[in-house]
Amino acid sequence: MITSQQLAASFRLDQRSALVTGAGSGVGAAVAGAFAAAGAAVLVTDIDSTAAASVAAEITAGGGRADAFGLDVRDTSAAAEAADRAAALAGGTLHILVNNAGAIAPAMLADQTEETFRRIIDIHLVGSFLCSHAAQGLLPDDGRGRIINVTSAAGLTGTIGQVNYGAAKAGIVGLTKSLARELARKSVTVNAIAPLAATAMTENIRSNEKLAAKTLARIPLARWATPEEIAPSFVFLASDAGSYITGQVLPVDGGTVI
Repeated sequence: MITSQQLAASFRLDQRSALVTGAGSGVGAAVAGAFAAAGAAVLVTDIDSTAAASVAAEITAGGGRADAFGLDVRDTSAAAEAADRAAALAGGTLHILVNNAGAIAPAMLADQTEETFRRIIDIHLVGSFLCSHAAQGLLPDDGRGRIINVTSAAGLTGTIGQVNYGAAKAGIVGLTKSLARELARKSVTVNAIAPLAATAMTENIRSNEKLAAKTLARIPLARWATPEEIAPSFVFLASDAGSYITGQVLPVDGGTVI
């Protein structure tokens, strides 16, 4: 029978390194903080290097281990450098990669441009591929290697006014399942989380009275989560507690996708 000490230890991330993209604010920042609280050394990355540095400084001030790096996930060489920097936090091994970086450019199809469609695909889907590709050779084969991608209800059920975002997030689901099958031979798990939280990414919905009401009507719990409420699900999948879960999409969205 598992003891309370063993159970608590299964959620710890001591002596592990983590790379979190898009961690300068919102869910990414909360995940970086939660990983550090669980014992991991975290490389906080964001295209806004100042924001990344601020999050890393806050983690360090709270007694955690963190460093920061300005990262555009569309840049192949920068993704490789970020992976190397994160691995250096744990003696050359990168244990956890979270592909969280994202952006939105909402518009109905008639107003959507090729440029905005390609940009959102590049940030979400291509960026997740590039960072995963950079991380693959640094992940351990001892059962502790993790890739956690971030998708959305938009990628699972579709959304109006965001064909670019919905397509990118649906692509991440396929990327997750394919990588899970491929990397299982190294005992690396690959999963995705589909969160819904009050962040800058959802501000355009929450600040529009009509859109906000429609969105809340689709959430059985009828409220928005805070980023800090979302972060523990990432710790679960990153820890030994999630060691036998791979190729799955976990909606953390108040029941929006059931």
